[in-house]
Amino acid sequence: MNLKPHYRIVLIYLALGTLWILFSDLAVDILFQHKEDIILAQNIKGWLFIVFTGLLLLFLMGKDAHAKEEAQTKLVESYEQTISGWIHVMDLRHRETKDHTQRVTRMTVALAKQSGITEEKELKHIERGAMLHDIGKIGIPDAILIKPGKLDAKEWLQMQTHPEIAHEILSNIDFLRQSIDIPYSHHEKWDGTGYPQGLKGEEIPIAARFFAVIDVWDALIHPRIYKSAWPEEQVLEYILEQSGRHFDPDVVNLFLDNYTQIKESSTCC
Repeated sequence: MNLKPHYRIVLIYLALGTLWILFSDLAVDILFQHKEDIILAQNIKGWLFIVFTGLLLLFLMGKDAHAKEEAQTKLVESYEQTISGWIHVMDLRHRETKDHTQRVTRMTVALAKQSGITEEKELKHIERGAMLHDIGKIGIPDAILIKPGKLDAKEWLQMQTHPEIAHEILSNIDFLRQSIDIPYSHHEKWDGTGYPQGLKGEEIPIAARFFAVIDVWDALIHPRIYKSAWPEEQVLEYILEQSGRHFDPDVVNLFLDNYTQIKESSTCC
């Protein structure tokens, strides 16, 4: 029978506490005869009991906390492996974007750090969101996803459903729910003309505003099945031109001011 940790701690505490009382009382009866000595021994025994049981509880709770921490670590590792598997599937389907996910993830985290975000959990949510930014494309047919040419109006409408597919997938996974901002909102635009919700300005989550700049930079500076790579100078001019339209002006300024460092992060490890 597997007992819950808190029940196991109580049972061990009761068992050892009972044994302590029985054997310590027996020892006092054997070793001491005078009333004053017995009272002193009982007082000492009481204080020792408090110390003993306190240390026992500290040990048992620490052991249980360590076991929980190990289990949590293994669970997180299994989730991370699952995410990597999803990304690998997407890369196999969308071959011209090889290494795209790793690049934009590193650069988005670097940009977030430049903005002053240092809290590890928040950076981890941003990292996972960037890794999963195109997870919704798992629901888009290959004929559209890897079409060697411009999409027609009907195909484009279907392509625009991928953020909502991502939202449907991730909102039902507790572990990833806080990483949903980028997959759901990275196609929103500062001026409100984006999709899927038509959010405007600061209505757009900050993580998605970071990622939007990085994603467009990466899409333009690398060749795709439907276009050639743009020269770097032209890419940076376009991003500046889209400040206040597609992109948050503050994020654009932050990106350009720290461009070399952010770009270098894309090839890190």
